[in-house]
Amino acid sequence: MLKSLFSSSIRADVLSLLLNSPDEKFYVREVARLLRKNPSGVKRELDKLEEMGLLFSERVANLKYFQANKESSLFSELKDLIAKSLGLPGALKSLFRANDVKSAFIYGAYAEGEETPTVDLIVVGHFTPSLLTGLHDIEKNFGKRINCTVIEEDEYKIKKKKDAALKRIFAEKRITLLGRI
Repeated sequence: MLKSLFSSSIRADVLSLLLNSPDEKFYVREVARLLRKNPSGVKRELDKLEEMGLLFSERVANLKYFQANKESSLFSELKDLIAKSLGLPGALKSLFRANDVKSAFIYGAYAEGEETPTVDLIVVGHFTPSLLTGLHDIEKNFGKRINCTVIEEDEYKIKKKKDAALKRIFAEKRITLLGRI
């Protein structure tokens, strides 16, 4: 099973997306768009993961939605393995892709490469309950406290030009997770 589970980079990306958002349902083209992958390759991998029992699907009208199977005996172990293999920035990136975040970056001591118990993060997009749940899971998995500031996209466009605190952050070293700053 291990060989079939990790035989494709698309499969790893699909697993990462769905396992990091276990309460969300995604249709094929949505997964392909979020991962920036070919829809036919994504469909093939979703079907294989469903055959393995790691995902389940539900047909609504003419769309087939896929969701992580939290009842699978491998669910929690795979979720932890993916989080550890991606590292903290990778786990955050996966979470943000699943929650339609426009832009996100880490700044402060962690971005400077210091070993710190706290990670400072700015997210441009909408705050959702699944984003909060995902951040709590990542905090638990990595043993870091995440200070997350969520800014709506319209507000961010105005603030990035005028806000002194944001200008100071932009002058520092950052780790861009998603989008452009």
